[in-house]
Amino acid sequence: MTDHYGVIGHPISHSQSPRIHTEFARQTGQDLDYVALDAPPDGFVPAVLDFRAHGGRGLNVTVPFKAEAYRLCATLTERAQAAGAVNTLSLDAEGIAGDNTDGAGLVRDLQHNLGFPLAGKRICLLGAGGAARGVLKPLLLEAPSRLLLVNRTPAKARALQAEAGHPQTLEAGGFDDLAGQDFDLVINATAASLQDELPPLPKDMFSQGAAAYDMMYGRETPFLRFARAHGAGLAADGIGMLVEQAAESFFIWRRVRPATRELIRTLAARSERA
Repeated sequence: MTDHYGVIGHPISHSQSPRIHTEFARQTGQDLDYVALDAPPDGFVPAVLDFRAHGGRGLNVTVPFKAEAYRLCATLTERAQAAGAVNTLSLDAEGIAGDNTDGAGLVRDLQHNLGFPLAGKRICLLGAGGAARGVLKPLLLEAPSRLLLVNRTPAKARALQAEAGHPQTLEAGGFDDLAGQDFDLVINATAASLQDELPPLPKDMFSQGAAAYDMMYGRETPFLRFARAHGAGLAADGIGMLVEQAAESFFIWRRVRPATRELIRTLAARSERA
């Protein structure tokens, strides 16, 4: 019997998840289908419960429902609790369980696909919203030498710092605190790229051979152009994170881990042609 999965969000027509999970199913020989569900802003919970009632086994959750998904779950993994958000729902007769695979996807893309180990590195994470929250703890668990969390509103960054722990490694502040500092890895988790804007960054913040990573995918962002122009040796968008977080969800549901690198290359090439 075919098992049913999907992705839920609003809007959802742009989602690559059906293509990704269909490829994972083909590759691993899993009997499943995967659909995109566009729920109205006030209709997330009814849509999830209806999908479950009709035999749905799992849902990926995207904007703007990750926090609502967190509140819906009867059980949460540690990484979902740390993120305060859920992007992976497992549905069965016993209830609804939530996980967050964003951080795992980012870490795996950086270390396994891009060959950039995180241990001992000086990391700057830009932003203190949901995107940053979802990846902060997984980054800290890779033992960087320090991680500076920066936000336009420094108090928001410091509040997230207090929640996260790791006082020996994690620092927080505003963009003014970047002056005179350089980093081995700079990750853009702000919404600036959505508006085709650049956060207020100093030109000398990239150490020699540094990496720049924008969690936005599908286009060349001002952040990536800035990083390449000012010394970053590696600049990558979030297409690898997208595929890797999906692979982690697939593993949660099916206990099979699909290969990802060829699919990442295929999706990246399509983005370049678009």
